[in-house]
Amino acid sequence: MNQDSAARFDREFAPRIAAVIAGLLKQHVRVEIVPYAGTGHPTRITLTGARFVSRHGYVHPLNVSLTWDSDAINGLMQPDGEARFARYLGAIPAKLQNWEGGRPVDFGSRAQAEPSILIGGLDFEA
Repeated sequence: MNQDSAARFDREFAPRIAAVIAGLLKQHVRVEIVPYAGTGHPTRITLTGARFVSRHGYVHPLNVSLTWDSDAINGLMQPDGEARFARYLGAIPAKLQNWEGGRPVDFGSRAQAEPSILIGGLDFEA
């Protein structure tokens, strides 16, 4: 990934994603941005929290990392990128449900079946 695109994503886009997720998951989940650190170490947004009793029987506390595809990040730098990103931010509530449905994680109870989960290669489609 282009260093300038990565820095801009870290500065302009990742904080907005983190803020939306934090607002949805409330004060019981810690949302942290881990900046781009070179090839193989993309920007991550981590979601952690103390576990409640899960309706699914998951035993591990929330420990999820989100990463985005580098081509998708580069696409945000295009003229229509900001409009696409605004639609993406609006779609995050549905995306959380989709991520939950496709992986052994329950954001509501802050629990998951595995010690850590990576949801990677994400795009910015709404």
